[in-house]
Amino acid sequence: MSDEMPRQFEIDLPPEAIAGSFADFANVWHTPDVFVMDFVSLVRPPQAGVDADGAPVTVVPGRVVQRVRIPPQQVFELAKALTQQLEFWEQETGRRAEA
Repeated sequence: MSDEMPRQFEIDLPPEAIAGSFADFANVWHTPDVFVMDFVSLVRPPQAGVDADGAPVTVVPGRVVQRVRIPPQQVFELAKALTQQLEFWEQETGRRAEA
C-alpha cells in the first residue's frame, strides 16, 4: 500500500490571465533539465531581407508572448493531453487538423 495520498489541485487563474495570449506558433527547445515552449505572435507582415551570408530570405518578425518551462517528465502528459483535446476538437467541429 502506498503512503502517498491522492492529490487534489486547487488552481487559481488570476484575472489578468483569463483572456490568455494569442500565438501564431510555438518554438520548443530543451536543456538537460527542462523543456521550454516559446509562444510567438507575429508583429508585422513578413518582408524581404538577407541572411548573414548575404543570401535572400524572408524575415518574419515575431515576439514571444509567453515562455513556459516544464520538467521533462511532464512532456509526455502534455503530449497526451494535446492529442486528446485535438481528437475532441475534431469530433466536435467535424474538421481535421492539418499536420
